[in-house]
Amino acid sequence: MPDIIICEDNQEIGDLLCDFLKKENYTVALAGTGERAIELFDKYGAKLIILDIMLPGLDGFSVLSRIRESSNTHIIIASARGDKDSKLEGLTLGADDYVEKPYDIDILLAKIRGIFKRKYAIEEVIDGDLHLNTVQRTLTIGDRPVDVTEKEFALLLLLIENKNTTLRKEYIFNTIWGSDSDSEIQTLTVHIKWLREKIERDPKKPEHIITVWGTGYRYE
Repeated sequence: MPDIIICEDNQEIGDLLCDFLKKENYTVALAGTGERAIELFDKYGAKLIILDIMLPGLDGFSVLSRIRESSNTHIIIASARGDKDSKLEGLTLGADDYVEKPYDIDILLAKIRGIFKRKYAIEEVIDGDLHLNTVQRTLTIGDRPVDVTEKEFALLLLLIENKNTTLRKEYIFNTIWGSDSDSEIQTLTVHIKWLREKIERDPKKPEHIITVWGTGYRYE
């Protein structure tokens, strides 16, 4: 999974921003169109998307709407459209921030550092009596340690981080196993079954990991 996807049709701006971010040790993917950004996100996922609005073909608002159908990943709109209506539309559709071009690169980098520090440097993720330690990669339910594999831990963490959002099977598989994995997508179904056996009171009637038929899974 790349840390950041930049969706920017201006090659010079995109390359410059990529260079700055790589110097900050982020892994970055650059998309020149909205369609390519969606393709990259569906295939690999991302922790953050920097999204232009005025794009050839599918515009940024459409990309934003599409991604928000399945993910709560952080999205910053970076656009030359600074009018109030554009800002309101972007934020209403689910953008986390709206930055006007030309932006100060130091301020943008500071925003990105803050996002990663707050959202991805958390050592413990808690949901009810489930405690996931992201440093030691351990799970406890109440005071009881639960033995989970690395893939089970990563899968549960992904679902909880996107709580109440339906994630497509393909997105989950590509995020956890990688699109180049030799595993079959059926392995996701198996891991969901194992997780339910470990965290659900009745695995046959799950209360947390819900199957959305024909689409994927949702954590509640």
